[in-house]
Amino acid sequence: MKIPFIGLLTACLIHICSIQAQETQATLTLEDCIEIALEQNFSVKRAELNAQGENIQYKQSRNALLPRVNADYNYGVSNGRSIDPFTNAYVTEQLNFSNAGLSLSATVFNGFRLLNSLKQSNLNKAAAGMEVEEARQNRMLDVTLSFLQVLNARELVKLAETRLLTTQEQLKRLEKLNEEETGNPSDFYDLQGQLTTDQNAITDATNSLNNALEDLKFLLNTDAEIEAENLVLITEFENQQLSADGIYEQALQSLAAIKARELRLEATAKGVAVARSQYIPEISLFANLNTNYSSAARLFEETGNQLIETADFVSISGTDYSVFTEETQFESRGISYTDQLNNNLNSTVGVSVSIPLFNGFRAKNNVQLQKVEQSRAEVALAETKRALKQNIAQAYNDWDAAATNYELLQEQVEAYEKSFAINEARFNLGVATSVEYITSKNRLDNARINLTNTHYTYLLRDKVLEFYQGNAIR
Repeated sequence: MKIPFIGLLTACLIHICSIQAQETQATLTLEDCIEIALEQNFSVKRAELNAQGENIQYKQSRNALLPRVNADYNYGVSNGRSIDPFTNAYVTEQLNFSNAGLSLSATVFNGFRLLNSLKQSNLNKAAAGMEVEEARQNRMLDVTLSFLQVLNARELVKLAETRLLTTQEQLKRLEKLNEEETGNPSDFYDLQGQLTTDQNAITDATNSLNNALEDLKFLLNTDAEIEAENLVLITEFENQQLSADGIYEQALQSLAAIKARELRLEATAKGVAVARSQYIPEISLFANLNTNYSSAARLFEETGNQLIETADFVSISGTDYSVFTEETQFESRGISYTDQLNNNLNSTVGVSVSIPLFNGFRAKNNVQLQKVEQSRAEVALAETKRALKQNIAQAYNDWDAAATNYELLQEQVEAYEKSFAINEARFNLGVATSVEYITSKNRLDNARINLTNTHYTYLLRDKVLEFYQGNAIR
C-alpha cells in the first residue's frame, strides 16, 4: 500500500509543478508584450522590407560607377541571295554565319550624376533604417498604452466587484430584518435597486476590459488568449527632471522619426543635384572587339603549273603555230570556324562626348520636380517637429495634472472612507436611511474609480514622456 501512495503523491507533486510552470509561462510583463509585438507586427515588417529595397537601390547606385562590359554572339543560317560577311559579295547558296563581339564603356564625367545618385541612395538607405526604428518605437508606445489600459480596466472590474460584494452583504442583512419585520422595507428595496446598478457596473467594466484585451491582442498580432490577471507591470516611476521644452530638445536628438525626416530631406537635396547634371555634357570611353565567320569563305592553295593552249597563233614561214600559256593551278578548301574568328578580329577604341542642346525642357522640368520634392521633405520635417512639440506639451501637462490630482484624490478617498464607515455604522444601527447610505457608498466608489483612472493616467503619461526622452520602455 505504501508504493501506490508514494506514486500518487509523486504524481500530484508533478501535476502541481506543471500547473505552476504553466502559470509562470502565462505571466506577461510589458517587456514580453513589446517583444512579441515587434516580432510579429506588420508595420515593422513593412518598414524592414522597404529598408531592404533601399539597400538594394544603394548597391545598384554604387555598381553604376563600374565600367560596363557586354558580350554578344549569334549563329544563323541564310538561304537564297545574301551577302557573304567574309567577302561582302552577293552569294546564292545556303550560308552559315556567325558574329561575336565584346564591348566596354566607362563614364568619365557626367556632372557628378553618378556620385550624387550614390550619395542620395546612401541617405535613403539610412532614412529607411531610421523608419524601421520609428515603426518599432511607435509599436512599443502603442503596446505600452494598450497594456496600461488593460491594467486600468482590470482594476475597475475589481472595484466594481468589491462594490457589488458590499451591497450584497448589506442586502442579506436587510433581507433578514425584512423577514423578521423589524426593518424598514424601503431600505431593502433601495438596496435591491443599488444591487442592479452595481451589477450593471460590473458588466460595463468587464466589457471595457474585454475590449482593451482585444486591442492588446491586435497589437501583438496573436490569437492566443490573454488573461488580464497574468499581466504584470514591473516599473518604478520617478518625477520628471526636465521641463516640456527640455524633453522636446531630447526628443529631437533621440526619436527615429525626426532623424528619418532629416535624412529624407538631405536625400532630396542630392536629388536636385542629380537632376541638374542633365545640363552638363557627358564624357565616356568605349572599346569594341569584333569578329565573324562565314561558311562561304574559301582558302585557295597552289597545286602546280599547266600549259594551256590559247586561241592565239603565230605564223612562221607561212605556217600557223598555236600559242600556249602557263597557268597556275589552285585548289579551294573551307576555312575552319576558329581560324576565321581569329583572322577576322578587329578592335575599336574611342572617346564619346554627349552635349545636351535641347531635350524638350526635360532637364529643367526634372530639376523643378526635385525642388518640389525637397520642399515636401522640408514641410514633412517641420510638421513632424511641430506635432511632436504639441504632443510633448500635452503629455507633460496631463502628467503634471495627474500627479497633482492623484494626491488630492487620495485625500478624497480617505475622507470618503471615513464618512462611509460612519454612515454604514449608523445605517446598521437604523439611525441613517438607505438613501444616506447609498449616497455615501457611491461617493466613495466614484472617488476610488477616479483615483484608479488618475493613477493609470499618470503612469501612461510618464511612459510617454520617457519614450520622448529616448529612454527604453520597461
